[in-house]
Amino acid sequence: MRCIFWFNHEFGGNGMSEYIWCHGPSCHERQTMDRIRGSKGNKVIRTRKIAQRSEYIRNSVWSHFCSQGCWNDFMQKHWISAIALEPRREPLETPIKDPVKDTSRYYTMWNIEKRDVDNSNG
Repeated sequence: MRCIFWFNHEFGGNGMSEYIWCHGPSCHERQTMDRIRGSKGNKVIRTRKIAQRSEYIRNSVWSHFCSQGCWNDFMQKHWISAIALEPRREPLETPIKDPVKDTSRYYTMWNIEKRDVDNSNG
């Protein structure tokens, strides 16, 4: 369920503000005060809704999950289905130049640089 609220630009609003319910399978069971809703004697623990206010939120997993715990619960429950969307049958590789050892610091570091790939083979 989505709730949409419109703001008038003339009075300081910034366009459409949208909320999405958290997709964590146990979000409605986590006992926190911000999830408690209802009248006296008829209380419930409700799934959190996530405001879609910023571009960062809208373009990340946090647009659908209110916390790391809800994200982890979702992935624990649905990881096989998620992997089935894009199965990996071969390893991925990134071409690199030969690593160069840097001993100019207290600890040794290796400088690893990606190699440019020429994809203009016609």
